[in-house]
Amino acid sequence: MRKFIAIVKREYLQRLHSRMFLLITVLGPVMISLFGIAPALVLSIKAGGPVRIAVVDQTGKLYQGIHESVMDDTVKRESRQDQITGSVANKNASERLQQVGEQQEGRYELQEVRLEGRPLNEVKKELDRRVLAKQLDGYLVLPLYLLRDGKPEYFGRNPGDVFTRKFLQDAISRAVRQQRLAEANIDSRIVEELSEPVQLDAMRVSATGDGVRDSGEGFALVFGAGFIMYLTILMYGQMILGAVIEEKETRIGEILFSSVKPFKLMMGKLVGVSLLALTQLAIWGLAFAAFALYGVGVLAARGMPLNVPHVPLIHFVYFGLFFLLGYFIYSTIYALIGSMVTSAQEGGQLSMPVVLFPLIGFYLFLPVSRSPDSSFAFWVSMFPFFSPMTMLVRIVTQTPPLWQIVLSLLLGFGTVALVTWVASRIYRVGMLMSGKKATIPEVVRWVRQP
Repeated sequence: MRKFIAIVKREYLQRLHSRMFLLITVLGPVMISLFGIAPALVLSIKAGGPVRIAVVDQTGKLYQGIHESVMDDTVKRESRQDQITGSVANKNASERLQQVGEQQEGRYELQEVRLEGRPLNEVKKELDRRVLAKQLDGYLVLPLYLLRDGKPEYFGRNPGDVFTRKFLQDAISRAVRQQRLAEANIDSRIVEELSEPVQLDAMRVSATGDGVRDSGEGFALVFGAGFIMYLTILMYGQMILGAVIEEKETRIGEILFSSVKPFKLMMGKLVGVSLLALTQLAIWGLAFAAFALYGVGVLAARGMPLNVPHVPLIHFVYFGLFFLLGYFIYSTIYALIGSMVTSAQEGGQLSMPVVLFPLIGFYLFLPVSRSPDSSFAFWVSMFPFFSPMTMLVRIVTQTPPLWQIVLSLLLGFGTVALVTWVASRIYRVGMLMSGKKATIPEVVRWVRQP
């Protein structure tokens, strides 16, 4: 036991004192926090002046409507700018993109260009010259029969500005709709009032009969846990892989095997690096806890309120258990791969499937969340390589019976024990092999050897 503890201590302290560990420990919370506050920072950027658009209205009926629509949108966007900046961190991905687009659209200046008997091609050539001379950013051509089946055209210096194109398209659509309603003697304001969308509140059914509003905070935690799990597997799995390969290349393993058993050596490395990972995650957890206690109030005072998720305590227990399950499964596989290869390049190539398995768990998020009690969701949540993500999704969406959660954990940690045993059988022989990568038949023989 003393030798095992010595190995764990060496693996832990050697990496704990490294500059890279300190750098990642400090920068980790900062980088993760940027995912929440970066949209608010982006919204505060003012890039360039107003977008100058000329409008050639051949219908003679739509320019005023487009101009009013653009002005109304600008006023509304400026009036809710502070609200958007403060709440963007609590939005989902599509809402963030939409709000970023609204802010980046900036202001627009429209000017009408009349044909006055001139050919359209002549007017377009004049507008082309103004665009190339940077007097305009673009111009719209509204065809004569746009109210029936025509299609407007936009010519711009920057056709890649998708936000401007979408904004102009919406403004034209509203103007055309209002004009069509006016010609049909229908009040457009009444139509807008009758077309007001309905907001749906999602409630979770409880045993007491009182619905509980579901704000999706559990899903955010599942994604956060999965993201941290994936980063941990990549960082510390590669660290375990590199440590095993380094000892093979320097032949230190041959010396260590003379005083300690291969199984103890391998487990010492796994436990030592795992404790290092838990130490870093604990530091990150304390940093985010401090932010939740003090930072949220500071941001709220500055007009950037953030909502701290309210999730049952038992869910955090499940998150911790399945996080450890996923980490130990994949870290043991990394140790197994390291004992089979002879160089870091070979190890990187052979570990690619290991990186893909957690991604598959992310892809299974949608079908499992839509039908968490289906047979498909049950079996993928029992498969140890997917269960760290899929079972968490089931727990958050529609908590399965306790026996299913326990069974998933038992299967998962049983797989950890099995993979550890297989890895130790391969480790004891593979660490002494050099010169070539092990083949599958050779690995099978190593496992069968007494």
